[in-house]
Amino acid sequence: MNTQFAAQVERWPLERLIPHARNARTHSDEQVAQIAGSIAEFGFVNPVLVGDDGVLVAGHGRVLAARKLGLNEAPVIVLSHLTPTQRRALMIADNQIATNAGWNEEMLSAELAALKDEAFDLELLGFDDADLYRLLAKTLEESQKSEEHTSELQSRFGISYAV
Repeated sequence: MNTQFAAQVERWPLERLIPHARNARTHSDEQVAQIAGSIAEFGFVNPVLVGDDGVLVAGHGRVLAARKLGLNEAPVIVLSHLTPTQRRALMIADNQIATNAGWNEEMLSAELAALKDEAFDLELLGFDDADLYRLLAKTLEESQKSEEHTSELQSRFGISYAV
């Protein structure tokens, strides 16, 4: 296996980036707005991937979001080592492999609760309201169980301590 690494991240004008005509991934207006919110909050930290010819391999949604934000440039990694067939395959793999990941919901719930306590705008994370409610409710339930356990220990053993 001959693993290739990106030589560098370049900055290209958006008009130089060409959407791939056979890109099967779709982006709703709502999702583009979410990506734009992420770029506005965190910066354009995930470069788009292109061939030497400027045709997008990955990052179609990020380019749409950049245009929505009125940006003129995007960070780009040029995949000059890939054949056109490999670029088309990567366009699919880049999107599909990400959907195969899961969440440790206990850890995710705890992290969302911590971000909420720090007044971070959870809307920027891409979850819908129902999922946020469900995940935050899990943390609240665990907190209540812990408080009940503490109360039980205090009454059973006469232990008193500040939390």
